[in-house]
Amino acid sequence: MSLFTSIIPSLNRTPSVASEGSAAPTKPALKPAYEVQETPEAYRLTVYLPGVTRDALELTIETDGIRIAGRRTWTRPAGWTALHRETADVGYELVLTHDNAIDADKVAAELRDGVLQVTLPKHEALKPRKITVA
Repeated sequence: MSLFTSIIPSLNRTPSVASEGSAAPTKPALKPAYEVQETPEAYRLTVYLPGVTRDALELTIETDGIRIAGRRTWTRPAGWTALHRETADVGYELVLTHDNAIDADKVAAELRDGVLQVTLPKHEALKPRKITVA
């Protein structure tokens, strides 16, 4: 164990939540950087997932939350020895909760160059409406 890992053993790592049926936790995962923007029609979620491809990405919309999990697809070349790595060989996991204001049937997502853009439309009842006064 190096001095760095003994001082900061879990920098930016959060353990994954074990599934309800199993007692053993899954592998640790990094919480990716993300941004949320709100418009009157929808929420726009931007998640930064460097090294993740479309095949290694899982996006789940539930009644009260959103779960994004991805794993990097990079493999170590044969005979390669790292002198220093700034990132760990772990996947990403982000879990966000919402107040059931999202129309899950109209969610759209796009992954380009390690940046995931998710559009989460609001339910029609929550969108602002202009009312004319007589």
